[in-house]
Amino acid sequence: MSGHVIVTDEDATRVITLRRPEKKNAITQEMYTAITNAIDTAQYNPAVRCIVITGGSGVFTAGNDLDDFIKASEGLGSRPLNGVKFLHSLVHNAKPIVAAIDGPAVGIGATMVFHCDYVLASTTATFSTPFIHLGLVPEGASSLLVPHSMGYQRAFSMLVMGRPVTAEEAQIAGFVNEVVPPGHTEVEARKAARDICALPAEAVALSRKLLRPPADELVRRIDQESHIFGERMTSPEAVAAFRAFFSRKKR
Repeated sequence: MSGHVIVTDEDATRVITLRRPEKKNAITQEMYTAITNAIDTAQYNPAVRCIVITGGSGVFTAGNDLDDFIKASEGLGSRPLNGVKFLHSLVHNAKPIVAAIDGPAVGIGATMVFHCDYVLASTTATFSTPFIHLGLVPEGASSLLVPHSMGYQRAFSMLVMGRPVTAEEAQIAGFVNEVVPPGHTEVEARKAARDICALPAEAVALSRKLLRPPADELVRRIDQESHIFGERMTSPEAVAAFRAFFSRKKR
């Protein structure tokens, strides 16, 4: 398992912690595999009643590690499979997920929030999906889930214009449940998880399933987005955007 993903089981809760602070928890292909494994193995463990995903204090995740992402994409003609497998695991996951967002949630970091069931954000949290600035398109069924959650116009601002959303705006928009002081998200997420774990497990699972879009619909949208995303990776717009990004990074 990746040393940048820490998985612990405490009482009935599995806590998945992204721990790569020197890179603002940017997610590598190895990390995707570790997170996916942590989610998948929870499905067959009746002792795990709830999952918490956290990035620790100060940041949730800067999204994909672009160096790693580009290397993994070379020759595929599509986005790397590890990220797609992770998204499929989120869709098929049957355990409630509580997200603790303390700081920026960028790209996939923001996308995965819309697959979570209860979201806590600190006052310093922001949610941004800057795919458009790289000549790319939304991912992870966000083109379906985000308009469903916050309305078309807000979704257009976030997904198409690439404008970030603050914690307070996210709470008003309806995809953040609680806004708490910095450094308190994980503690409050664990409390929410304990509340969920105290409820009848089967009733929670059935109710959760009724609230969510059908899994096959989400998978179809993920696969559609991934296909277009892969095509866009070789587009002149995306190639120019990535060159500019890496040029700035080298300065």
